[in-house]
Amino acid sequence: MERPKQRAALLPQIVSLAEKAGEAIMAIYKKPDFGTTFKKDDSPLTQADLAAHRVIIEGLAHLSPQFPALSEESKTIAYETRQDWETYWLIDPLDGTKEFIKRNNEFTVNIALIEKGVPTMGVVHAPALDLSYSAAQGLGAFKRNKAENPVRITAGDYRNGILKIATSRSHGKEKLIRFLEKLGEHEAIAVGSSLKFCLVADGSVSLYLRFGRTMEWDTAAADCIVSEAGGSVTDLKGKPLSYNKADLANPEFMARGKPPIPLETLLET
Repeated sequence: MERPKQRAALLPQIVSLAEKAGEAIMAIYKKPDFGTTFKKDDSPLTQADLAAHRVIIEGLAHLSPQFPALSEESKTIAYETRQDWETYWLIDPLDGTKEFIKRNNEFTVNIALIEKGVPTMGVVHAPALDLSYSAAQGLGAFKRNKAENPVRITAGDYRNGILKIATSRSHGKEKLIRFLEKLGEHEAIAVGSSLKFCLVADGSVSLYLRFGRTMEWDTAAADCIVSEAGGSVTDLKGKPLSYNKADLANPEFMARGKPPIPLETLLET
């Protein structure tokens, strides 16, 4: 997929698909029992993860059967199989499963299109909040609240007032606290799932710094949204994240607004 017109035509369909997956999630969210089990790495898995996965995989097979799909719930696909994928879908059917289990509403559906290792389309939908973020390369980034029309968003400038930072509710707190003590005056805003990226994209915060393990499907959709909003997602040395690696784990990273707050030297110490 090389033309902006093709992405422009497909993007609203992917938003609709994410919303459909969100409906499947919310049907289970209303139940008293999520059917929670645990994977080999002790991360939780609910019926909602699997229901959303099925909706998205079936939908993408209909919308773009020419492109393969890699989902968190189908990650056993061997690198020998996917190493030749130039264009494919990368999916986290339910990002923020811990937030889902806590019932704090801060969980998302993440769908990204990857072309030659770069996210060129991304949708992040928060079904409990009826909130969607979307972007496609060359088209910009957008936010939609409830039934309103999407509005274009732009990453903010960290120099405008006190520095606001999005932090995780569930991960990497000790190392982050030590770093923030060095950073100086700031306001930390705790948020679940990939919504932290989206706050960078819409200018609500200027930084999301992530220490600790994440996977490619955790970041791809929101990576595209931040980038199209004028921000950046890089490793701690300022190098953009890459996708479809042999090892699907990400390096530690930071999502920054525009201009990017200069942190590389401080991070080295």
